[in-house]
Amino acid sequence: MKIYTKTGDKGETSLLGGKRVRKDDLQLMTYGEVDELNSYIGLLVSYLDSDELKPLLKIVQNNLFNLGSLLASNPSDWEQYKLKQINESLISDLEIEIDRMNESLAPLKNFILPGGSKKGSYAHICRVVCRRVERSLCHFHDHKFKIDHSVQFLNRLSDYFFTLARYLNKKDECEEVLWTT
Repeated sequence: MKIYTKTGDKGETSLLGGKRVRKDDLQLMTYGEVDELNSYIGLLVSYLDSDELKPLLKIVQNNLFNLGSLLASNPSDWEQYKLKQINESLISDLEIEIDRMNESLAPLKNFILPGGSKKGSYAHICRVVCRRVERSLCHFHDHKFKIDHSVQFLNRLSDYFFTLARYLNKKDECEEVLWTT
């Protein structure tokens, strides 16, 4: 099977179910941003030394792929294609992991600048891309349709990446750089 179809050469593509849309359609752009976030998470995972954090990140990536498939279709097609919704328990799992990592971190009293170790920096990139996806999804919900638990999931996920960046920087013995005015 060839990877190229040439059906998108004029600026349109198909959603799951066959509906044609322009490549700058809000729906397409939103699931493209979800894919971008998923790719950055994959990059972050490739730099992690231990397996301590990888299982949850793989679950997150699978749920992002589920979210992308929901965004790449219309609600009327979800049952037919047996598309999975965001697992609400994942939000609790993220909160538990945030709390676990926070136990080993100094209380946050100042804003910190993104950066630190390579792993910490990639976690910060995941955080800001996640926030962009969250904003796009809110806009999408206002103009198209809503996907249960998706905004809450992305909000918690960005909190997770912030905490993960701090955690990875501490493990790599990189001091946090405080924002100074």
